[in-house]
Amino acid sequence: MPPRRDGNVVSWASVVDEATLAQAQRTARLPIVAGHVALMPDAHLGIGATVGSVIPTRGAIIPAAVGVDIGCGMVAAETALTSHDLPDDLGPLLDHISRHIPAGMGQGHGMRADVSPWAEFLTEHGLPSGTRLDTRQETTAAVQYGTLGSGNHFLEVCLDERDRVWVMLHSGSRGVGNQLAQRHIARAKGAMREALTTLEDPDLAYVVAGTAAFDAYVADVQWAQAYAAGNRQRMVAVALQLLGDAAGRHDLAPTLVVNCHHNYAAVEQHDGVEVWVTRKGAILARSGDLGIVPGSMGTRSYIVRGKGNPLAYHSSAHGAGRAMSRRAARKRYRPDDLAAAMAGRTWLADKAGKLVDELPAAYKDIDQVMADSADLVEIVHELSQVLNYKGT
Repeated sequence: MPPRRDGNVVSWASVVDEATLAQAQRTARLPIVAGHVALMPDAHLGIGATVGSVIPTRGAIIPAAVGVDIGCGMVAAETALTSHDLPDDLGPLLDHISRHIPAGMGQGHGMRADVSPWAEFLTEHGLPSGTRLDTRQETTAAVQYGTLGSGNHFLEVCLDERDRVWVMLHSGSRGVGNQLAQRHIARAKGAMREALTTLEDPDLAYVVAGTAAFDAYVADVQWAQAYAAGNRQRMVAVALQLLGDAAGRHDLAPTLVVNCHHNYAAVEQHDGVEVWVTRKGAILARSGDLGIVPGSMGTRSYIVRGKGNPLAYHSSAHGAGRAMSRRAARKRYRPDDLAAAMAGRTWLADKAGKLVDELPAAYKDIDQVMADSADLVEIVHELSQVLNYKGT
């Protein structure tokens, strides 16, 4: 759909409420915003900044716009397997995944027998340089490396339109990313108060280039983004090994891997000007870029190729986007509703009561999101889940 311009907000969302638009307008009125705020088709209300927004800023970054799950994103790995290579019963594979890839709030690898992936990450990236971690936080970072998390984080085995098997998952920087983000959000708010800077929303507090707070935040956000990408890469490697074992292909290797952030900040050039671009629930979609737009439990997901739309700052939607809050979904729907949506798939059916706020009706229609994204991306592959694993 052609975008709609409303003041300094340009929106591709055909379904969006007034509160979300008002929130985006508050962000767009900040003096640090360099241009317009772009709203993606999946836009919905967030904390401070809108989920599904792209925010260009000059000389400053808004930590709460990046969010508390720094570097959260998707990875999808294509294989040469087809549905005929999969076992008739995927239950044992789901059990193996749940044992080897911990999921849920605060969950990690316990005493961590498998330390080599974390050691390799430390060798390449070290620990955050903007904020000193205490011993407990260092332990959290180690034991949660290669773990899924909770909420809408998931791991799926999918089939595409050619009957090819994919592994796809959604996760971020886990507890350590949250702790780093919370610390910098609090510091930014404190700095705004000390400078007597008035904001329409305190969660829009920003750190200014040239200050120690800015340098510390940039260092930590870049580290957390690397942690999130490595975390996803580690999990997909484990999942591919388990999938290969289940299919009798112990040397299974991916034929394509796409790994993309959708909560992050980076320096980019737009209209010949260097700016910080924060994508809060949006993916990079330059011309030719491959990305992932997941649906919700029981719906399709998509591998996409960017069209490089300059009005969207070369961005696109990051998923279906919530249509109602988790609390509202739990009040309105029952476990049987989720079970009906997940019919024919292997999933944690015994945890339906804890997952009911993740049913498709709690999210926007992914088909409408993709229709709204027509001038942002093109669809390369359509994925349908056959196995779904989520933390509770």
